[in-house]
Parts: sequence; C-alpha cells; structure tokens
Amino acid sequence: MNDPADTSQPNVILVLVDDMGFSDIGIMGSEIATPNIDALATNGLLFTSMYNGARCCPTRAALLTGLYSHNAGIGHMGTNLGTPAYQGFLRDDALTVAEVLQASGYRTLMSGKWHVGGDLHANQSAFWDLDSPEHPTPRQRGFDHFYGTLDGATSFFDPHYVMRNDKKIDIDPTGYYFTDAITDEAIDMVDSARAASQPFFLYLAHTAPHWPLHAYEEDLAKYESTYRVGWDTIRTARHEEMQSRNLLETRWGLSARDSNAPPWESMQHPEWEASKMTAYAAMVDRLDQSMGRLIAHLKSIDAFDDTLILFLSDNGGCAEFMAEDGWAISMPDYTLDGQKMTMGNITNLRPGDRLTYQSYDLPWANVSNAPFRLFKHWVHEGGISTPLIAHWPKGIERRGVVHDPCHVIDLLPTILDATGTAMLTERGDMAAQTLDGESFADAFLNPAWERDAPLFWEHEGNAAVRVGDVKLVREHGQPWELYDMHEDRTELHNLAGSDKPKVAELSSHYDGWAASVGVREWDELAPLVQAAWGMDDLHG
Repeated sequence: MNDPADTSQPNVILVLVDDMGFSDIGIMGSEIATPNIDALATNGLLFTSMYNGARCCPTRAALLTGLYSHNAGIGHMGTNLGTPAYQGFLRDDALTVAEVLQASGYRTLMSGKWHVGGDLHANQSAFWDLDSPEHPTPRQRGFDHFYGTLDGATSFFDPHYVMRNDKKIDIDPTGYYFTDAITDEAIDMVDSARAASQPFFLYLAHTAPHWPLHAYEEDLAKYESTYRVGWDTIRTARHEEMQSRNLLETRWGLSARDSNAPPWESMQHPEWEASKMTAYAAMVDRLDQSMGRLIAHLKSIDAFDDTLILFLSDNGGCAEFMAEDGWAISMPDYTLDGQKMTMGNITNLRPGDRLTYQSYDLPWANVSNAPFRLFKHWVHEGGISTPLIAHWPKGIERRGVVHDPCHVIDLLPTILDATGTAMLTERGDMAAQTLDGESFADAFLNPAWERDAPLFWEHEGNAAVRVGDVKLVREHGQPWELYDMHEDRTELHNLAGSDKPKVAELSSHYDGWAASVGVREWDELAPLVQAAWGMDDLHG
C-alpha cells in the first residue's frame, strides 16, 4: 500500500452529470453558456466518442467498477430481478474505484447521486431499509465521505432525502439549490483531504440537468427568448456549429427530426414549449457556474495543475414525459415546508420554480442529442454518446480532439494508470472480477492511441456491438441494423441488407457476450419491473 501521507500522486475528480445530451455544452456547439466546462476541454482533451450505458444506473455501475453493468449487478435498474446480473445493486465481487484508491492511500469523496444501491422509491423514503445488504451506501463501498441522494431524482429546491455520510440530514429550503449544495460539500471534502495531506479522489455526481426542471430566476432570464425559434432551428444551428469546429466529419448528415417530434410551426403552445428548454438551459448554466467555483477553489489551494478532471454524462438526452400519471406519481409532491407541488407537464404552467415538477420532453431531447438518433434508454448513438473531457496540466501533454471510441468501463483502469495504482484482486475474502475496461491513459500522450477491443451494450432489449468502425445495433423487438461509424456515425444508412455476413458475424459476437454476462430477454423481465414500480409505461 502507498504511504497515506504521500501527496505525490495526482488528485482525481470524476464529474458525472445526469441526462445531459451530446450537444448541450458550448464546446459541442450549444447556445448554452458553459465557459468553465469549455475551458477544461480547450486546455485538455475532448473525446467525441465516449460511450455510456444508455441509462443512469447501468452507467454508474459500469463507471464505478470497470465492468459491464450486468457484471456489476445492475443489468437493468434497481429492481432485484433474481439473478446476479440483475440484482439491482453492486455485486460483492465488483470492486469500486473508491475501494481500490482508498486502499492506496487516497481520501475517497463522493458528492451527489448514488443510484446503485437497489430499489429506493422516492415517495417511500420514510421506510427505506439502509441496513439491508440490498441497499449498499457509498460509505459501504469505499467512500470515506458522502453527501447526496441515494435514489434517482429529487427536487432541486426541496430534496426529499439527503445524506451526509451515514445519516439523513434535515435541509433548510431557504436559499437551497441542490446543484450548488453538491459543489459546496465537495469543496469542503477536498479541503479535509488537503488538511490530512492525502491525495483525493472525488466522485462528483451531479443530478442536473435531470428532471424536474428547477432553476433560479436569474438563470432563467438569460434564456427567456432563446428557444422561441423552436427545436428545428436550434438543432440545425448546433449541428452546423459542430461541423465548423471540426468536431464531426462533414460527411455525417444531421439525422432527421425524430418521428415523434412534431414540426415547431404546428405547436399550439409554443411559449410553453420554449419555456421547458429555457429551464433546462438554465440548469446546465448553473451546473457550469458550480464547476467554475470548484475550479477556482482548486487553483486557490494550488491543486488544479495536478488534478485529473474527467467530465461526462451518464446517457443521452431524456425523452421521458413527466405526465401526472407517469414518473410524477413516484415522487413526493410537497415541498419541505409543506407547500403542494403541481406534478407533471401541465400545458402553459411555466416550469422552473419549486412548486412545479416537469420534464423537457422528446423534441428538446432530440435537440440535446444532435446530430444523433434516439435517446436515453436506446443504444443508438443518441442514447449512448457523451463528450468526455480530460484535463490535467501536469499529466496530459497534448491538446485537441480524440475521435477514437472508449467506454465508461475504461474510466477505472485509466484512473488507476494515471495514479500509479494497482488493481486489487480480492474484496474481503472474495476474489474480485477481472476488469472489462481498458485504460485510455496512453491517449494523454500519444496521438496514435486507439482502442482495439469490441464494445457491447444491452438495456431493456436494445442491443449493440461495435468492433472497430462497424456497429451492429437494434431496438427491442426489431431486426439488426448495421452501420459504418467512420462514414455514417449518425446511423442514417443501414447496411444490414447488403452485408449479411457481417451481420451474422457481429450478432454471433454479441450473443457470446450476452451469454457470458447473463443478459436475459426483456420480454421476461419487463412484467417483473412493471409490477415492482406499479407503472404500465416504464419510460414516463
């Protein structure tokens, strides 16, 4: 074990934001002001083909363990579906990055959203059994300090359940906003590690910009008129800006507006539709402001240059509709001081304040994911693509854009390489699984770096495999589609009919992987999940 007082190892901050699409930050062509995040990309490396797990829980499980989500125990979400691949919480033989770095002398810190500790229904938080083995908390999986929420979403002004370390704490809603609080606590944690002369690993897991659409009036005001031009105009502008910055190959066309997104000109309530994206943009803006405060603090304590900062999103933009009888029914509907919230996307009810609880809906998610198809939950590019920013002045010798693909399973081995930490082979008296991911730390130095191993996805029957520049993908219940990612990353030209041998080869490859990690047919699992959640529509 390394000397706990050794501060020669770099600090690491892993920033995971929630439900932010591929084109939602300024560096990726967005009209949203994100100067602090953009500066990290400009002065570091911007990976344009980082892949996540298409949904919050699977991505978090894979990111924390370096394993595909099924191997980590969360092949779907938090419901225990009866097999190790679908138990809904982190497996005992899946080591977390915090457990490995803690054993190497790091102070391990987490602020934000956990969501890998089993089914915890927000409106039943008074009955949560956190002593159960099915509900591990961050402190039980390697984190020295924790502040945040255990489940998937919460009010930004009136969070229903916030923990500090091992206990639920009371929140005074006066002047409270969850994004700011997550960052404030993270800064305090960093200071505690510095006082102890320990290098730190901080997992900063923001809930923004996941619904509900909650934002300060001062942030809403910045975007009050921006989105009145409609989703078609904004989406096209983002694509053109990406191309002007050489972030995309010009031969990749912009995918068509999603078939479930009507033309803007046909909308009966355009002001209200625009107000939803206004609130979403304000949340991203506030997220960037919080990143700026953290960066400024790192500079003030002379820790910025030797801190590896990794920034990404857990999935593509979210098309879930916050209907009164959808996801809204599972959320508490009173503020902390007893005021009744209006739940759901109520036409002409302006989102943003603490008494509303809305989502921005499919057409704006289609903008967030420009130029790609589909959304969170699907494994086409719109569901699984995120920019990854890597910034580390003392450790990354080059600047620019990396187009070669990598995956959230690669983050743990990369962090171990960057910190000079060896992977553990046991957790307690149990042998640990071998990592599925590969380090991309060589990309920090070597422009010729590329990842060779195939990549796989499965979520709710949506499936994909990518080998080199070729991707095989399907929606649940639909035939395989085949795409050349070099020529057509926006997945507009299906080659499955003209290259059946390649379809057979890659589908066999996928089937072997699926069997090895314990994938089950979604048609068998969906009724179990629906029964557990009491919802007919699992996507809101």
